[in-house]
Amino acid sequence: MCLATQQLSKQLLAYEKQHFALGKGDEEVISTLHYFSKVVDELNILHSELAKQLADTMVLPIIQFREKDLTEVSTLKDLFGLASNEHDVSMAKYSRLPKRKENEKLKAEVAKEVANARRKQHLSSLQYYCALNALQYRKRVAMMEPMLGYTRGQINFFKKGAEMFSKRMDSFLSSVSDMVQSIQGELDAEAEKMRVSQQDLISVNESVYTPDSDVTSPVINRNLIQKAGYLNLRNKTGLVTTTWERLYFFTQGGNLMCQPRGAVAGGLIQDLDNCSVMAVDCEDRRYCFQITTPTGKAGITLQAESKKEYEEWICAINNISRQIYLTDNPEAAAIKLNQTALQAVTPITTFGKKHEAHHSSQNVRNTENDKTTPNESAGAQDSTQLIALGTPIQFDIVLPATEFLDQNRGGRRANPFGESEDSSKNEEEDSLLQQMFVVRFLGSMAVQSDDTSEVIYEAMRQVLAARAIHNIFRMTESHLMVTSKSLRLIDPQTQVTRISFELATVTQFAAHQDNRRLIGFVVHLSETPGEDSMSAYVFESNTEGEKICYAISLGKEITEAQKDPEALAQLMKSVPLTNDGKFMLLNDQAEEDGTTHEEGEESEA
Repeated sequence: MCLATQQLSKQLLAYEKQHFALGKGDEEVISTLHYFSKVVDELNILHSELAKQLADTMVLPIIQFREKDLTEVSTLKDLFGLASNEHDVSMAKYSRLPKRKENEKLKAEVAKEVANARRKQHLSSLQYYCALNALQYRKRVAMMEPMLGYTRGQINFFKKGAEMFSKRMDSFLSSVSDMVQSIQGELDAEAEKMRVSQQDLISVNESVYTPDSDVTSPVINRNLIQKAGYLNLRNKTGLVTTTWERLYFFTQGGNLMCQPRGAVAGGLIQDLDNCSVMAVDCEDRRYCFQITTPTGKAGITLQAESKKEYEEWICAINNISRQIYLTDNPEAAAIKLNQTALQAVTPITTFGKKHEAHHSSQNVRNTENDKTTPNESAGAQDSTQLIALGTPIQFDIVLPATEFLDQNRGGRRANPFGESEDSSKNEEEDSLLQQMFVVRFLGSMAVQSDDTSEVIYEAMRQVLAARAIHNIFRMTESHLMVTSKSLRLIDPQTQVTRISFELATVTQFAAHQDNRRLIGFVVHLSETPGEDSMSAYVFESNTEGEKICYAISLGKEITEAQKDPEALAQLMKSVPLTNDGKFMLLNDQAEEDGTTHEEGEESEA
């Protein structure tokens, strides 16, 4: 009992070191168990005294009776047996003495031997019988004395325990009893609550358990800055074979984490800062989307189980990629970021007010169409004067936009098979400026004015709002080639020109002031004498839009300078050239705009 109480005290103190998945209310239990440990230690002292007393008054007499009295009787019995055997041997020898030839000397020796054996047998028998008689009394003492010591030790133990604990333990035990009853009451209430909850859950409609049951009108939260749930991850197992694995994904800051089943923690699978996310068609599966790195390299492909999860994951990753989780109020920043969808019916015409005097390259006008300057129209205009109500928006530039351009705007259609690319290649070789940027087409729409960059901000607002309202996440990635003669969108895989604009027809270009990766420009085309058409194109770039605006502005300056050899020579002195004699954009220019050296390298061809 003493050893058991020692182990119990140690186990009570070790309870607080145990890690339970649900540790609610353990503080009171730990403090109570600590007090119980002290009580057990005090009881251990009493048990130690009781153990010593029982060893002296109960165990020792039993051991003495067993090892002394019983052993003595057993030994005397063995000696009596040996003496009896010797007597039998001597008597057998005496009985064999001859009668005719009697030898007095031999007879006397044998008779003396018999006498000694009888005496020895008689003595051992007397000792053995005396021990047996004494054992009759000693066995009664050996039974009574240990029980007497045991009873006295227990009574003494209980007396000391009563004196030690009777007074100060009553209040403690009553409080512990009340706490146990309170916990039991909470348990009963929680059990009843869970029972009612289970009944409510079981009684709901079966559609709750059906995946994607609300596909027609899902309630989507577009302001998420963190998200968790199960997704299917696409893994390549060969050149043409793939597998899909269902894993648990969650966002942590600017990272996308993945935790396989049975793992104790998650691991980093994708850095979401400055990345892009878009819906993709993958192996005839629904709700697939792809995360692309800031360098334009395709990242991982994931599949959600429902339309709601699919759109919320895309919105959450899109919000995280803009690093709004680093702001003081990320939720408010996410709401502001997605405010364009809520303000689709409210014209906003002053996106660029706060920086209208900064970066004058945004307001460069073609000298051939120099009618007014943007500063002259600094006052707010009605959005209907910039873009007509109900103007359709083109979300795909690959085929529909080019066909629309050919049929209605008189532009040159690019050969999809690349058979007429020689002219464009010659144009590149003759051009003094070549800069390539990775961009994704967001949308284009007809506009009514190109007098101010406000039309670009309004087009950005309407395109983003339309994408948010209609849940359009797919974007076409292209390479935007800026030369001193044209702007060309090139397919990154086939190197086929998707669409091309002469630089002289680009009358306005600007980058969004809040989201610096948004870039837009206005193309002014003359379809028939007296009839002009203007269209705004909106893109998202991997680098800052200011760099693209700077490249376009430099291209226009080169075009103007080519008309005057002296001006061209002066321009070539002010801007550094590459080894082949072409203009080169410096990283320092990008750093002055607040960007880093690495981002400047990404935008160079």
